[in-house]
Amino acid sequence: MILVTGGTGFIGSHTSVALANAGHDFVILDNLANSQRDVLDRLAPLCGKRPAFVEGDVRDAATLDRVFAQYPIRAVIHFAALKAVGESVQKPLAYYENNITGTLRLLEAMRRAAVHTLVFSSSATVYGDPASVPIREDFPLSATNPYGWTKLMVEQILADLSKSEPQWRIARLRYFNPVGAHESGQIGEDPSGIPNNLMPYVAQVAVGQRPQLQVFGGDYPTPDGTGVRDYIHVMDLAEGHVAALDSLAREPGLLTVNLGTGLGVSVLDMVAAFEKASGRPVPYRIVDRRPGDVAACWADPALALQRLGWRTRRDLDQMCADAWRWQSNRAAWSA
Repeated sequence: MILVTGGTGFIGSHTSVALANAGHDFVILDNLANSQRDVLDRLAPLCGKRPAFVEGDVRDAATLDRVFAQYPIRAVIHFAALKAVGESVQKPLAYYENNITGTLRLLEAMRRAAVHTLVFSSSATVYGDPASVPIREDFPLSATNPYGWTKLMVEQILADLSKSEPQWRIARLRYFNPVGAHESGQIGEDPSGIPNNLMPYVAQVAVGQRPQLQVFGGDYPTPDGTGVRDYIHVMDLAEGHVAALDSLAREPGLLTVNLGTGLGVSVLDMVAAFEKASGRPVPYRIVDRRPGDVAACWADPALALQRLGWRTRRDLDQMCADAWRWQSNRAAWSA
């Protein structure tokens, strides 16, 4: 059985579906700080049954011990974390306490339960402002905000743990920009308040929830002047976690791979693709650059193919079509 921390969140819920599709049994642990309980109801038909669920916090050692005692867990996929870059600058202590302390409590509980297989949700933010693209796993590491530092610090903790206790099997998965939604339109990204990420904002403009998109910077050294990112369909990303679990079952040690498409997409490319998928206009206005944003960032995904046998299968059009289906459903449910 797999323990999925943060399993009712955006990436966690989609990975739960991928686990079910691959025949894995799992239990979700989530404190519902940034997700809704009704995700479990919507996961039920997608997973074949309502997932086992424990409401609790990874920082609570007693809760973790109870979960490991109650369920025959053999591996953990660890998503539970605060994840907004801007908020991390405003609330650094909350980010360090939640993301680092939470991971330490989880590792200690795993050790007590003799569970030594972990897939960790890291991020391309650990590359800071890359000197060149595409980005390989051996590029220099740095961070430009507290959120990025929490990911980098946990990566170091896991490297040190792997070196000192070789029985651990650990994957550090460096995501690029997850977007889209499950093709059913039943689960997707559901930010509370103003979205931090581009696609949910674009989707809310398309559905009429917001008047226009602000594009931060139109003077970058990119083909159309807007920022370029590696957008990856969340179901491709979810399947990457299953591939990482399978890889760790075959070979122990520390595995570090990028999960991305290897393709750079600009903000205006994304807007055009979303207009095509939705049949709706997405009005936008170019404003000043946002501090800390980099011009271009995309992955070299070759190592993931080599080590995991994994590559992305869904293109930008499908990312937009699936996100639009989810956004349309969400708007209808709220009406």
